[in-house]
Amino acid sequence: MAHTTWHKSACNLCYINCGIEVAVEGDGADARLTKIRGDKDNPKSKGYLCNKAQGIPSHLHHRDRLSSPLRRRRDGTFEAIDWDTAIREIADRLQAVRAQYGGQSLALYGGGGQGNHAGGAYATALLRSLGSRHVFNALAQEKTGDFWVNGHLFGAQTCHTAEDIEHCDLLFVLGANPWLAHGFANARLQLNAIARDPARKLIVVDPRRSETAELADLHLQPRPGTDAFLMAALLAMLLARGGVDHAFLAGHVVDFDAVAAVLREIPIGAFAATADVPIGALERAVAMIGDAHAMAVRAELGIQQGRHSTLNSYLEKLLFLMTGNFGRRGTNVLHSWLAPLWGNGRGQRHAPTGAEIIGGLLPPNRLAESISSDHPERLRAVWVDSSNPVNTTADTGQLLEALGTLDLLVVVDIAFTETAELADYVLPACSQYEKCEYTLFTFEYPTNYLHVRAPVLPRQAGTLAEPEIYTRLARALGTLPERGELAPLAAAAEAGLPAFGRAFEAFMREHPDAAPVAPMILYATLGPQLPDGTAAAAPLWAAAQRFARLDPGAVCSALGLAAPGEALGDRLFQHVVGSRSGAAFSTHSEVWTLIDYPDRKIRLAIPLLLDTLAHLDPESAAPDVDYPFVLSAGQRRLQNANQNFRTPAFRRADPDGAMYLHPDDLAGLGLLDGEWAAVESRRARLVVRTKADPGLRRGYAVLPHGYGQHFVTADGARAVCGPKINWLTDSTHRDPIAGTPYHKNVPVRISIPSLEESTCAENNSSRVRSAL
Repeated sequence: MAHTTWHKSACNLCYINCGIEVAVEGDGADARLTKIRGDKDNPKSKGYLCNKAQGIPSHLHHRDRLSSPLRRRRDGTFEAIDWDTAIREIADRLQAVRAQYGGQSLALYGGGGQGNHAGGAYATALLRSLGSRHVFNALAQEKTGDFWVNGHLFGAQTCHTAEDIEHCDLLFVLGANPWLAHGFANARLQLNAIARDPARKLIVVDPRRSETAELADLHLQPRPGTDAFLMAALLAMLLARGGVDHAFLAGHVVDFDAVAAVLREIPIGAFAATADVPIGALERAVAMIGDAHAMAVRAELGIQQGRHSTLNSYLEKLLFLMTGNFGRRGTNVLHSWLAPLWGNGRGQRHAPTGAEIIGGLLPPNRLAESISSDHPERLRAVWVDSSNPVNTTADTGQLLEALGTLDLLVVVDIAFTETAELADYVLPACSQYEKCEYTLFTFEYPTNYLHVRAPVLPRQAGTLAEPEIYTRLARALGTLPERGELAPLAAAAEAGLPAFGRAFEAFMREHPDAAPVAPMILYATLGPQLPDGTAAAAPLWAAAQRFARLDPGAVCSALGLAAPGEALGDRLFQHVVGSRSGAAFSTHSEVWTLIDYPDRKIRLAIPLLLDTLAHLDPESAAPDVDYPFVLSAGQRRLQNANQNFRTPAFRRADPDGAMYLHPDDLAGLGLLDGEWAAVESRRARLVVRTKADPGLRRGYAVLPHGYGQHFVTADGARAVCGPKINWLTDSTHRDPIAGTPYHKNVPVRISIPSLEESTCAENNSSRVRSAL
């Protein structure tokens, strides 16, 4: 019987990253991760675990895992090459692109996923060393409208709101289904606690009667795409009914009068009718908000990828700010960062497309345009790290065409993804459990945590961790100082952190041109001294020094220190890197110091969005006559987790990624539950399995995200695991400010497919099911 050992780690399937313990059976190349359980020592999740974590082994151990660098041949096939050849050739081609077109012709797509941010610092460092700051990633597919609003309200786009759900007596859930999608720690336990406590209430806004809505005291079920009308009507009613906390506004807010002037003109009845929500339901919501001592508002992609998405984020924040539910126990708050996951945009724009750079990020919706533009700074080379834009970016057809025109496409991933199929080079990375990892989804308040995970499995033969890949590339490019120049730094690291700090500061003063590759320098010199194989976490040393200087009181509170003393940054770094279950890095007693404006007051009026609100037209929400159904393209379900699951093994209950429709809609279309249907947008047509869902509004259809991967069955047959939904989406159907796609509001028509289409779909489904 194989030897079994248990190790501390974290789940990589959503951004909560619950602490887990994993069972590893066997040794060396035969070692496999076989079982998962919650880690009771994790200070954030405390042993909590949802069902999805049980699918982690199928994410790690499958046929699509890469085991060698691959190079595309002239005929489009791939050949295995060694790492030295791959690094040398890629470095030469990067230098050639930069020499001919300049650094701004290069871009990074990705730089980390739901569970792996350690490599992001290195990928970004490589990009900057080549003279570019162009980064496209999933955050800009989802969240940059929210960041843009936060920047105006709180003074910086890195000011990010969170919720104290554990202590609220009213939870207002907007465009989210935390029962399945989580979004905050121990979501199901917290939702059940609210449902069982008669003194606590739950309001849910969702066009579907979701699992979370089933627990709600009040479910507002608006017509898809009308969230802005619903929220505007609710805010206007709160203002008219005396639901505003004027004392809070007087003490902490600037420019409320400008907001109130617009809200007073909102036609509450007309907007409620546009959303198809009864006035009585809005009145009940106003009463519940007024009765609450502490309300927390939880918003997610339902509004952040819906129509008016940036405006939606603004109205969501006005809800808790106007009612004074901010900065107190049980309300919305800001949180600290050890290292910010995104930057602070200052209105800069991307030259080829004119897109605003928000949080240092560019929207994936503009990637194809950035490549196909005739602007002299258009993209010529794209580096894809831990991402699969061919499946996840809107308008697959347009993106495929654009990617085919690049001078160079490189993909770093653990699997041969749909994007890798198009690449010039594919570099095999270790899985997230074969290397040191951490994420920067540190969204807790008052105490915030970071979890540095040690590798629990041996590295698969032929693969490398991203920090090693980027360090080798930096050496080949000549942007990383030579080993001999770094030797004194490495020696100082052996002497301890204080000596290393002095040596590193002196070295960077003497080598200012090396600043872009500082993460690689830390990895190569300090990294070997870190415990349990956590060399990749070396850049956190610099983050710990910065944060200890910025907020020593919060660090001392988290570490249980009476006073900062000497080397507080070193103590923080050792504390975080040395804990296998995660560690607290900050504890705040009040939220106002986290506002970036010098007077620590919130700027409530955002003129551009107030003007948009003032001109909201109910006629614009009318259904599309030619495409009368509204499709939500990307629902979270029990059996999906972004692009992590490449085989159907974990999706036995929903292997085809069925499209949910109301039973009346199925009947009206002449379809039976479970039959194939053709769903068609202005961009493409797909054939999908149907499933009746009486909790949906009529006229509303829902497809899951995380499907559409190619895989090879045991008998060598090729199949597609579920619908490739982004063939249906349109990259121009997007928010005018942030460029985020309207994935939750795709106009489609649905019909009975042809016999040929149904037969093709059934054959593919049979191949998928044979792999279960």
